[in-house]
Amino acid sequence: MKQDRATELGTGLFVLLGFAALFFLVIQLTNREVTFGNPGYRLTAKFQNIGGLKVGAKIAMGGVTIGRVEAIDLDSTDYKALVRLRMFPKYDHIPDDSDAAIFTAGLLGGQYVGITPGGSDTFYKDGGRIEFTQSAVVLENLISKFLFNKASDDASKKIDGSAAPAADAPAVSAPAADKGKHP
Repeated sequence: MKQDRATELGTGLFVLLGFAALFFLVIQLTNREVTFGNPGYRLTAKFQNIGGLKVGAKIAMGGVTIGRVEAIDLDSTDYKALVRLRMFPKYDHIPDDSDAAIFTAGLLGGQYVGITPGGSDTFYKDGGRIEFTQSAVVLENLISKFLFNKASDDASKKIDGSAAPAADAPAVSAPAADKGKHP
């Protein structure tokens, strides 16, 4: 019986340590700070397009995580994305003329909100709103604009029928005759 009890306690301890290790890995891999009781203060920002921004995404200033995206909603009055930001309490001196933009972390990384500090002497308070925002750059939109512009340029050349070089293209002249070799 004592052997069974020791085996059960050992197994239980092993499982408990496994869950603790798993919790630690989840926290480290998602790079999220564990906060209890929602400390900090909230700001809001409106964006034309948030791309793939998700709840829980980081808010960074100068490469340092200063908060997390708490909620994303649609403002039904102007049909913009309303993003609620939860700022960590120790970063309470952000100038109230700062701007927010949505960036992509690397080529295939997730999106995050980047804040560029302004120069004001007054700071955001709980419930404040970031007025100056820049929407996410959506790669699909850039590609479609490039392809559409390229196709329209090709179509306009076919319509014009001109084979003349563009105005900014270098002129190509006929090869010069060799000056000492006359037949």
